[in-house]
Amino acid sequence: MARLTEGQARLFSTDNYGVLAVLRPDGSPQVTTVWVDFDGEDVLFNVTTTRKKTAYLERDPRATLLVYDGDDRYRWVAVSGTVTLTTEGANEHIHKLSRKYRGRDYDLGADEQRVLVRLEPQRVVAYRVD
Repeated sequence: MARLTEGQARLFSTDNYGVLAVLRPDGSPQVTTVWVDFDGEDVLFNVTTTRKKTAYLERDPRATLLVYDGDDRYRWVAVSGTVTLTTEGANEHIHKLSRKYRGRDYDLGADEQRVLVRLEPQRVVAYRVD
């Protein structure tokens, strides 16, 4: 397992956006922007059960998540590894992310099922981040 430095972790802990790459069944990449978080060990993000990326991650848990500094887009960190998915704590986590990025709780739909995704860092590559 790789570890993030304090500076690298800070990019995930602040309100910078992440770019998530997962693998479709045919092996081609799917890339989407996501809200990100860091818990001291793993990189976290949150999805719904209805998104294709959720199904792709359930089929193949390998992923890469790149976060860049919103004030200097030439400062970035890419974390690659495998993910685990859980619904436990997912609703609370999406509210936490929404408060970080939008300053208010998430507008959770009555039938919406959230999934908390933990990306265990196995490889970390950074540019201009200590």
